[in-house]
Amino acid sequence: QVQLVESGGGLVQAGGSLKLSCAASGRTLSNYAMGWFRQAPGKEREFVAGISKSGATILYADSVKGRFTISKDAAKITMYLQMNSLKPDDTAVYFCATQPTTRTIPRTTSSDYDYWGQGTQVTVSS
Repeated sequence: QVQLVESGGGLVQAGGSLKLSCAASGRTLSNYAMGWFRQAPGKEREFVAGISKSGATILYADSVKGRFTISKDAAKITMYLQMNSLKPDDTAVYFCATQPTTRTIPRTTSSDYDYWGQGTQVTVSS
C-alpha cells in the first residue's frame, strides 16, 4: 500500500504562485506513473498533470498548460506541482495519485489511479 501526503496549498491572490508537494511514505516514486487532480465544490475531479515513471513523459490539462509544471525530485521521493499565474478558477482541492506499477505512462482518467493522498486546498482570490 502506498501512502501519499500532499502539502503546500493555501490562499493566494490571482496571478500568484504556489508549489504543491506529494511525498510517498517509504516508497520511491520512480516505481509509479503519477498524477495531480483537482476537485472544486460541486464539480467532478479533473486531471491536472501527469508524469511517467522515469519523468520523461509529461501531460497537462489544456487549462493549466504553460502555467503549471509537474516534476519529481532527483531522488524520486517527492513529486511537485509548481503553479504560476494562478486564477480564481484554479481554486480546488488538489490530490496526488499513483497508477499501478505495471503502468509506465500517466493517464488522464481518475479511475486509472489506485492510491490517493488526502488533498490540499488551494484558494485563489480575485
